[in-house]
Amino acid sequence: MKRIPHTFTIVFFLILLAAVATWIVPGGEFIRETVTIENADGTTSTREVVQSDSFHYVDGAPQTWHVFASLFNGFCDKADIIIFILMVGGAFWILNNSHAIDIGVMAFLRKVQKLKKYKFFQKLGVENIIISLVMIMFSLFGAVFGMSEETIAFVVIFIPLAISMGYDSIVGLCMCYVAAHVGFAGAMLNPFTIGIAQGIAELPIFSGLEYRFFCWIVLTIIGIAFVLWYANRVKRNPEKSPVYKLDEYWRNRAQEQSSDTVDYHTPKSAWIVWGLLSLVLVYYAIAMPTTTIAIGNGSAEVVILPILAGLFILTGFFTLRKSVHFFILDLLFFTIFYLIVGVLGYGWYVMEISALFLAMGICSGIADSQSADDIAKLFLAGCKDILSAALVVGLASGIIFILRDGKIIDTLLYGLTKSLAETGEVASVGVMYAFQTLLNIIMPSGSAKAALTMPIMAQFADLIDVSRQTTVLAFQFGDGFTNMLTPTSGVLIGCLGIAKIPYGTWLKWAWKFILMLILIGFLLILPTLFYTFPGF
Repeated sequence: MKRIPHTFTIVFFLILLAAVATWIVPGGEFIRETVTIENADGTTSTREVVQSDSFHYVDGAPQTWHVFASLFNGFCDKADIIIFILMVGGAFWILNNSHAIDIGVMAFLRKVQKLKKYKFFQKLGVENIIISLVMIMFSLFGAVFGMSEETIAFVVIFIPLAISMGYDSIVGLCMCYVAAHVGFAGAMLNPFTIGIAQGIAELPIFSGLEYRFFCWIVLTIIGIAFVLWYANRVKRNPEKSPVYKLDEYWRNRAQEQSSDTVDYHTPKSAWIVWGLLSLVLVYYAIAMPTTTIAIGNGSAEVVILPILAGLFILTGFFTLRKSVHFFILDLLFFTIFYLIVGVLGYGWYVMEISALFLAMGICSGIADSQSADDIAKLFLAGCKDILSAALVVGLASGIIFILRDGKIIDTLLYGLTKSLAETGEVASVGVMYAFQTLLNIIMPSGSAKAALTMPIMAQFADLIDVSRQTTVLAFQFGDGFTNMLTPTSGVLIGCLGIAKIPYGTWLKWAWKFILMLILIGFLLILPTLFYTFPGF
């Protein structure tokens, strides 16, 4: 199989292709106007929209040296998104260094295993319960904070667990990797896909949460049902597994994954972090005792900050008595809670969310007895790890500058609108969804695709009278499902390598499942065309 070019190479080639197009495609422009939109919380925001019947041809502006200037312009234009990615990536690297998530997962598994002594759970099948609960947990991780690369570390935990329960390595891989990516596709609060795409489409960040939550539930249930069906089929007849012979490695492996060797401890620094954070949260609870939470077209005044402050003080105290690792997990959960409150109650955007995650990362590092220098090094390591995803946002944005400065972006929009005008909304959205799905096979970076496609797709949605939220949903599903299939995904290849599953074997097993998810994704998009959901 020929090697697929690097994402940077693909994006730069597209920039060159866009520059060539400015010499061929005639220039054209729509008249744009700024409209004021009333938000659910009573505030107003502005958005630039295209007047549908205002297209006219103008003199073109062929691009030459502008190819290189477009890279600079792209980085400047998307500076907030790039910094957002770097700060969130660095913060999670600090948190992951504590191994809190790993230890939390193993503690969870030990608790579930104890259910075997109850007859009710024996009838349900403790193994089925374990698979379901683990998949729900990882699906939530994918939906809320975009867990992807982190699943690589869990492959060596869950494959031996699956083998010990009488299943195969595919079931173990599904429990963590597939579950996280099903959640990633049906994301509700994923900052790396939903946050970026909605920001570029000029939508309130994480708006439309209610329908996305419904989509996540549907996709997660389908994913769990499929894995349970396959797992029980393998358990009845292990030789039916396509990796039965390959799993000999895991069956013969003597090493057992266990958290018994973990050094459970709570340093003084963790107690200091808990005390200081408790004081800060109590201060804000007193200063802002009520919060107006806006969901969809409704809003309600809730005493949420005092409740969260009280819960953090209690849970923080009890988790610290157990281990700093559980306290750091507690920090993560409350970071997510405050993120939701900030977005729904105070209109937070990328700056506030970046600051929240950075504070979480620093507090996690201090609680884990890391020095200031160590925290700084970990943050830089996290930024380095996610740098390519951040940079590709600026690179992809350069394509838009070439098309815009060459005065052909409106011509392309006009041609796309004319060609799909007679097909109707369903076919038009289907084309967008198919395009995002196919593009993901060669460009698995969601950040890059958002920067590349959303500026055009958002305006196209305005022209065909489709909600911009629908285009974000089409991007979200198109970006998510084929991540589990494309050979350009470093995470997939890394997980398969650890699992000892050849890519060809995985492809043969997974393609029907992925195709089913793609079709279900399209069916979930369709209701947004005919019904007005909150935020859509």
